Amino acid sequence: MTHFLPSRLPRVGTTIFTVMSRLAAECGAINLSQGFPDFSPSPYLLDRVTHHMAAGANQYPPMAGVPSLRAAIAEKVQRLYGAGYDAESEVTVTAGATQAIYTAIAACVRPGDEVIVFAPVYDSYVPGIELNGGRAVYAHLRFPGFKPDWDEVRALITPRTRMIIINSPHNPSGSVWSAGDMAMLESLVRDTNIVVVSDEVYEHVVFDQDGAGGTRRHESVTRYPGLRERSFVVSSFGKTYHVTGWKVAYCLAPRELTNEFRKAHQFIVFTVHHPSQLALADFMRERPEFADELAAFYQAKRDFFRQQLAGSRFELLPCAGTYFQLATYAAISDEPDTRFVQRLTREHGVAGIPVSVFNPDGDDRHVIRFCFAKNEATLAAAGERLRAL
Repeated sequence: MTHFLPSRLPRVGTTIFTVMSRLAAECGAINLSQGFPDFSPSPYLLDRVTHHMAAGANQYPPMAGVPSLRAAIAEKVQRLYGAGYDAESEVTVTAGATQAIYTAIAACVRPGDEVIVFAPVYDSYVPGIELNGGRAVYAHLRFPGFKPDWDEVRALITPRTRMIIINSPHNPSGSVWSAGDMAMLESLVRDTNIVVVSDEVYEHVVFDQDGAGGTRRHESVTRYPGLRERSFVVSSFGKTYHVTGWKVAYCLAPRELTNEFRKAHQFIVFTVHHPSQLALADFMRERPEFADELAAFYQAKRDFFRQQLAGSRFELLPCAGTYFQLATYAAISDEPDTRFVQRLTREHGVAGIPVSVFNPDGDDRHVIRFCFAKNEATLAAAGERLRAL
C-alpha cells in the first residue's frame, strides 16, 4: 500500500514504558519500569466511587470539573502554599496530567514558537510541542545531581521562546528544585511574554533534609508571585492517591490563562469521569492527612529498596523525591542502557527503564531507573535478583 500520509512525529515510536511493561509481562519479570503502584488505594475511596455511581453520577459532569472537587483543590493549594486560586475560574480537572500538559501547550504554542525543556525530559513533552508546530529547545540537568544550569537557560531564551516546561520533583532523576532555582527562573522570565508549565505531579513526595539543616519542601511555582502569574501548574490524583489508572489530574492557572486552556480542553477531552471526581472530593475532605503522610510512606519504601541493593554492584544515585531510584550499572556491564535493561528483564527477571531515552542525543551514562512504588515483598524479590548480578 502506498503511504500517502507523512508522519507528524516521524522520530516517535512506542513509548519506552509500554515497551518495558510488555516485555516484563512476556518474561514474567518483576516490573519496576512503569511508574505505578502494585498495591490498592484506600477502601474508603473505592467505596465513594461505588456510592456515587449508585447515586446516579453517571452522566457528563461540568466541563471544568465538579465544583466540590475544584473547591477542595483550591483549599489544598491555599493551605500548603498560601496561594489563592478561584475554584470557578482558575482550577480545571483534567483526564490525567499528560492531557493537562498537552492542553496547556495547545493553548499557547504556535508554529515557529520555541519551548525550553530540561533533559532528561519526560517523554510526553516534546511530542506535544511538535504536534502544535513548536520546536523543543533543550537545557540540560547536570549529572549526577540533575540540577539546572541557569546560565545555559538564559542563553537559550530568544524572542521566539513562548514557554518553559519544568518538572520538580523530577522524573526520571528524583531530583528536587530548590528555592534558589525557582527564584532564578522567576528572574529570567520577568518582563517577558514567556509562560511556564510546571509539572508537579510528585508534589507530595519530597524526602529528607535540604543539606543545610532544614527540612526540604516542595517549591511549587504557586509560592512565587512572578511565576504564578504566568504559569500552568499541573498535579495528579493518580500519583497522590495510588489510582494512576483513573487518569484524573488538574491544572491551576490565572483566569486569563485558564480561559485559553479551557478553550482547548473542551475539544480535546471535554470532561472527566464523573463518579471518580466526586469520590476524590469526598476523600480530600474526609482524609486530608493522607497527602500529608505520603512523603513518609514513600521514603520508607525508598529506604527499603536502597537497603535491598546494598552489597550489589549497582551504584545508587541520590533520590530526593518521586518514587523512582536511579542506579548506575557500570561495575556490571559496559552495554548500552537500552540493551542492558532488555537483558536484565529477560535473564534476571527485573524490568527497569534506560535513562538515555529521556535525552534528545541519547546520552548514555549507564544509568537505569527503578520504580519503588511497590509492596515490600515485590521490592525484596527484586532486590534478591539484583544482588545476584
